[in-house]
Amino acid sequence: MLRLRGRIVAHLLSFSSTSGPAISPLHRLLSASAAAGPISPNPGGFAVEDYLVDTCGLTRPQALKASTKLSHLKSPANPDAVLAFLAGVGLSGADIAPVVAKDPRLLCAKVEKTLAPVVDGLTGLGLPRSDIASLILLTPGGFRRRAIVSRLQYYLPLFGSFDNLLRLLKRGGSHLLWADLDKVVKPNVVFLRECGLGDCDIAKLCIRMPRLLTTNPEHVGAMVTCAEKLGVPCGSGMLRQALQAVAFLSEEKIAAKVDYLKNTFRWSDAEACVAVRKYPSVLRKSKESLKLRSEFLVSEVGLEPVSIAHQPVVLSLSLEGRLRPRYYVIKFLKENGLLHRDPSFFTAVKITEKVFVEKLISPHKEAAPHLAEDYATACKGEAPTDFIFRWTRNRL
Repeated sequence: MLRLRGRIVAHLLSFSSTSGPAISPLHRLLSASAAAGPISPNPGGFAVEDYLVDTCGLTRPQALKASTKLSHLKSPANPDAVLAFLAGVGLSGADIAPVVAKDPRLLCAKVEKTLAPVVDGLTGLGLPRSDIASLILLTPGGFRRRAIVSRLQYYLPLFGSFDNLLRLLKRGGSHLLWADLDKVVKPNVVFLRECGLGDCDIAKLCIRMPRLLTTNPEHVGAMVTCAEKLGVPCGSGMLRQALQAVAFLSEEKIAAKVDYLKNTFRWSDAEACVAVRKYPSVLRKSKESLKLRSEFLVSEVGLEPVSIAHQPVVLSLSLEGRLRPRYYVIKFLKENGLLHRDPSFFTAVKITEKVFVEKLISPHKEAAPHLAEDYATACKGEAPTDFIFRWTRNRL
């Protein structure tokens, strides 16, 4: 009989994925199966592990792990009601296994007391059922807490949209749904606003660093102080980048990274300060990435270290997908006398792709018919080691 019930529930969950609201037909069919006669309990009681496998679709190892949190269940009545409700919200049979595996206790939640009021509350905030289903898939543990409604009532305006909130949750920010709003989250938001960050900046910060708003307010204050020591004061347009760069790093690690920048790019203390102030995210670059850029920009292109320090955004651009291909285009045009106005390297690599092609490639279709093709190939990182010779084959 347990397997029969499992097949019925699985069928209903499958039905819900291709139809409208399914709570009513689910309840009718479940009621019909109940009306057919009482279910005789197994001799050893309710077999939770079998139910998780046969009805919820968990693997046997998943079911064994999840069953330890459901040992108190004596019958499938409440789990069946939960599954029927979830199907009505829009979860398919394929959705159930990951949801239950992530939070087995969801099967113990009371539909009328907890789940239905949560769905009603979220609907009242303007969320369609498809968004509510997405929320359940990501945070089933948060969904069985009625406080999730008041949390989202605060977070949705702060983050600007449900999509932004969803991105944050996908990056591991589900703890926001049960963090202390009054003692932790709201004080952090107020402080960041006082530092000159708008809600859009705060949202972007949180998506990159889900732990930011749930961190001790004193530590958030320490992050801002660290950014100020690097030359990025409150109110600066670079503050968000600076906070991203120094978040959860010790002063020792930051100092070590600055020293590495000075040695790698041959910068003085003042030049390193200028570079970090203008492009704080340079602190997040890997040592290998910085080394390769230094070798290319200083040794091959011939840029002065001080120039790089004052134009550090160049360090954010792809070496193989942008810097090298554009440099060799400029070099080829110069060598072949096709460049009437000599743009600076920084200008050439910072302009948009559309402008670069319009200004520096398209005008030379006849004189250099392979230029566009070779450039496109190089931008994909497919340029061979004899890249310079491939360009120069088009010499006039």
